[in-house]
Amino acid sequence: MRSFLGAIALCWVGATGFASEDIADQYPGSLLYQKPVEVIPHVFSAIGATAPPTYENSGHNNNLSFIVTGEGVVVVNGSAAYGLAQALHDEIKVITDQHVVLVINENGQGHAMLGNNYWAEQGVPIVAHVDAATEFAEYGPQILENMKRYNRDKAEGTDLQGPTETFEDVYTVELGDFVIEARYLGPAHSPGDIVVWLPRQSMVIAGDVAFHERMLPIFEHTYTADWIDTWDSAFEPLGATYVIPGHGHPTNMDQVRRYTKDYLVYLREKVGAHLEAGGGLEDAYYVDQTPYTHLDTFEELATKNAGRVYEQMEFE
Repeated sequence: MRSFLGAIALCWVGATGFASEDIADQYPGSLLYQKPVEVIPHVFSAIGATAPPTYENSGHNNNLSFIVTGEGVVVVNGSAAYGLAQALHDEIKVITDQHVVLVINENGQGHAMLGNNYWAEQGVPIVAHVDAATEFAEYGPQILENMKRYNRDKAEGTDLQGPTETFEDVYTVELGDFVIEARYLGPAHSPGDIVVWLPRQSMVIAGDVAFHERMLPIFEHTYTADWIDTWDSAFEPLGATYVIPGHGHPTNMDQVRRYTKDYLVYLREKVGAHLEAGGGLEDAYYVDQTPYTHLDTFEELATKNAGRVYEQMEFE
């Protein structure tokens, strides 16, 4: 515990050396990219790779978290495949004899929901926002086929399984010393993005509302102005002391603001200036993003992000 909190402290002062696309699998004995660590007492997270999903990282490129409440374990994210969910469960069983009693999907993407059928086999309820459930119902077959292409034999056993229960605003459970609030704060990275707020511990498991150490992707349905508004009106006011982001190591609000909201504001300012100067889409891809070149996935995402922001702002 002491050494991991020391790593968090380094993240707080701006270090970004812990995550890299070049770092090999940190836990070769498991499908998990890294072994779960205890971030604060009784709250654990298996930190995923900051690279895109690959066979080498088994699709574990997001954070898979769980809370040992004293009255059962709550898992945040179903994971990207049946085998990956099983690997996480194996680690949970080493840490505690408490049963998993709930799984919360942070959104409708593959890394949140494709492992759901493992948890359903265990008889565990699975909760998600209604928009995330709709997204997965519509695009699930395509998401599954994409995962099978990169994960090959590691995709074995994975079948489509949506949430067994949905909510619109807040889903709250009280177990042991924990009040656990799954909250929809507003539009963010993808449809149905939620956070899991632990008010007694001042911790937020932020899902894809907040990124750290890697560049965030802007999808076709990611409306950056709305994401910024959600951040300012609902996410920042949580006042969280501890943040487990959707991607990257646990840190604090200053760091996820730097790599999420501040990046969105910066990119919109650059694209806005380009628009005011009469610039077109072709050149918009190459607006200056040099303050963020150190982030993992910069090469894959920077130009795409700029183009999508241009297309949005052109009609704002």
